[in-house]
Amino acid sequence: MKKYRLKKNIHEGDYWILILTLGISLFGIVMEFSAGYYVSLSKFGDPYYYLKNAALWFLIGWAAFIICSFINYNIYKHIAIPALIFGFVLLALLFTPLGKTINNATRWIEIMNGRITIMPGEIIKTCMILFFAWFYARNKEFASKLPWILFSLMIAGAAFFLIYKQPNLSTAIITVALVIGMMFLAGLPLVYVFGAMGAVAAGIVFLLQYKGGYMMNRVTSFTRPFEDALGAGYQVVQGLLALGSGGVLGVGLGNSIQKAFYLPEAQSDFILAIIGEELGFVGILCLMAAYLALVYFIFSVALRAKDRFGMLLAGGVGIHLGLQVILNIAVVTASAPATGVVLPLVSAGGNALVLYMVELGIVYNVSKQSRYIDIDETESEERSEVIE
Repeated sequence: MKKYRLKKNIHEGDYWILILTLGISLFGIVMEFSAGYYVSLSKFGDPYYYLKNAALWFLIGWAAFIICSFINYNIYKHIAIPALIFGFVLLALLFTPLGKTINNATRWIEIMNGRITIMPGEIIKTCMILFFAWFYARNKEFASKLPWILFSLMIAGAAFFLIYKQPNLSTAIITVALVIGMMFLAGLPLVYVFGAMGAVAAGIVFLLQYKGGYMMNRVTSFTRPFEDALGAGYQVVQGLLALGSGGVLGVGLGNSIQKAFYLPEAQSDFILAIIGEELGFVGILCLMAAYLALVYFIFSVALRAKDRFGMLLAGGVGIHLGLQVILNIAVVTASAPATGVVLPLVSAGGNALVLYMVELGIVYNVSKQSRYIDIDETESEERSEVIE
């Protein structure tokens, strides 16, 4: 039987990933219940609807985390291409009768007579991580060869277009930024990173000017939300009022005023505003510290992964999580257009929660695999022990 050495003192981060993920997701249940209390009572006649829904998805998400933590991450090499194709098929299905439109956006696919909805825009990001981790693990020279750089940007551009057409500009931007970030991890020269970012920014400006209308109002209203406080800037204004009302220590858990039908999507995209109102700046600061620590430990897993594929997988998840948190903060604080982006592990939404837990489960498996090296590798016996 093949023997391995178990490395000591290199997997403490594993437990912190578990603790931080558990803590943030439990905090999400509490805040989803608080933020959605009045909407739950009004819409469903049950003040505990969002609490029960959050608890159910919490259990499903953790089941996904546990399963993925036991699956050898190298298996994903064999499904990388099918996963990407699957993601694009789901995006295309949004423009068929299966697509469900809510608030002028078609972001959901209904199955089982509407009992289950899925969000292809969230799924494609996980598919991108799997595909580009496999693609750039095959040959590290791909990240510095112009034809393969253009190939990667074409895939990202296709996803951007399909997501933008929903419309969902924020998710489209995150998807492209995720791909560029993974290309950088794979070795893309920094000058190309800035060039790609510039090209994306120019493309977005062109699309907005070409389309105009609703999307242009949504994108530009955040720069002057109080000029149309009852129209295009309403959600942003209410979010800012919630943050301002919370002050340093907040008004107390459960005591938010803005969640009482003033702030739309209080339990979802703008849950950070309710956190700021109820728990204050200190509450937001603690949550951001937890996210920062989680991203740090994810990247520490990437740095000590035993192969390039594991490094890119973990690094892609770290980039995804970080981008999502940064953009959600930007939206809620009127630093970016309010186009719909969830706060990872906290906002309402089973699709996003399960996918984040899947990604974190994969990272945990990468970390577990990095504990072991072949017995033939040279390493001092003082730092290892032989297991069979």
